[in-house]
Amino acid sequence: MISTVTSYKLIADHLDKSLATTASDAQVKRETKYYTDNIDKIKTIEDFLGNDRIYRYAMNAFGLKDMIYAKAFVKKVLKDGIDSSKSFTNQLTDPRFKELATTFNFKQFGTTTTIFDRANKGVVDKYLEVKLEENAGASNEGVRLALYFKRKASEISSAYTILGDAALYKVAQVALGLNSSSTSSGLEKQVVAIKSQLDLSKLTDSKVLDKFLTKFLTKWELSNNTSTSTIPALDLAQGVQSITSIDTLTKIQSLFAGRRY
Repeated sequence: MISTVTSYKLIADHLDKSLATTASDAQVKRETKYYTDNIDKIKTIEDFLGNDRIYRYAMNAFGLKDMIYAKAFVKKVLKDGIDSSKSFTNQLTDPRFKELATTFNFKQFGTTTTIFDRANKGVVDKYLEVKLEENAGASNEGVRLALYFKRKASEISSAYTILGDAALYKVAQVALGLNSSSTSSGLEKQVVAIKSQLDLSKLTDSKVLDKFLTKFLTKWELSNNTSTSTIPALDLAQGVQSITSIDTLTKIQSLFAGRRY
């Protein structure tokens, strides 16, 4: 049996090849071709929401598969945009919606929104990364979580970034031995624990990140007592709500608003 660490490295150390393999999948290739052939025809928010294949592709690319049904919510996100600090989008705890609204900033760029690279190749790249992680998770969820953490590492600006993301939190929980808590004091203790055990400013250092993820993967395999995880996959698209309550999210948002770690 291949160990979890080895399985991860086979993908992560040959990421370009792994992504190319993912892109060659018949269904992925078909959906990607449709997206690239038609995205420039999307001129308005209504066009974006009205073309189901374009809409689903983009939502999957941003890890928002679970929110595909919520078109009214997504419409409000896109309509309010990101320009004002008081906009609906900027008040949301989940950063995925801001990423979506930044890429599809119809409020600022109007009918030219989809001509930019971020709405073309940028979305395709994200889609392939998500699909690669999903495929890895089908046989070993630990590998999926590690790949996700690796992809998001450069965006981790504080301990609250980790607490506010289901997958990042799961990795930290296993690697650092965090005890989950929904109380304000409990969350504060986890912030202290994360800061004391992990220098977030060094996660952009590939050696530091690799050492941390190896620690996580080793502990993951030991805790599951198997090289191939049979535990049901954590749906990254479910975000923080898959492991934390709305009350917890509110506490995180409140604490984060007053402190920057």
